[in-house]
Amino acid sequence: MDFKDYDAIIDARTPSEYALDHIPGAVSAPVLDDAQRAEVGTLYKQASSFEAKKLGAALIAKNVAQHIERQFSTKPKDWKPLVYCWRGGKRSGAMAHILREVGWQAETLPGGYRAYRRWVVETLTALPAELDFTVVHGPTGSGKSRFLAALARAGAQVLDLETLAQH
Repeated sequence: MDFKDYDAIIDARTPSEYALDHIPGAVSAPVLDDAQRAEVGTLYKQASSFEAKKLGAALIAKNVAQHIERQFSTKPKDWKPLVYCWRGGKRSGAMAHILREVGWQAETLPGGYRAYRRWVVETLTALPAELDFTVVHGPTGSGKSRFLAALARAGAQVLDLETLAQH
């Protein structure tokens, strides 16, 4: 996944979903807070999908309006955000729709955060086979840390476990 074409990545999920994990660099702009999402979901399952959608739409409109006023009002006309929710559905779609109506070039992440996580897992599974690792080992005092520091100064990518462990 390539996010370089976007000026911002907006996480439209609830604050608790964002706190659990999010795309690096994403800003939280929930279209529903945790309590609102629970209320809409309960209404959907226990009473009526129509009533739940009406309530959800009203809450989302209010919340997105607040985000526009507080977070996005200074963005230029050519601002291009990528908006995502869990599955890339109603929450991100609602926010992106409103942002597009303002005139911004908002897009949604197909498949949402779930698709992003799947991509991360697939990439992490395949990536090690494409990399060349060299393990530096030896007895204490043999100069491993100095050698790794010299490699790092020369521009090599180095993972110095001794330094990370603060030994």
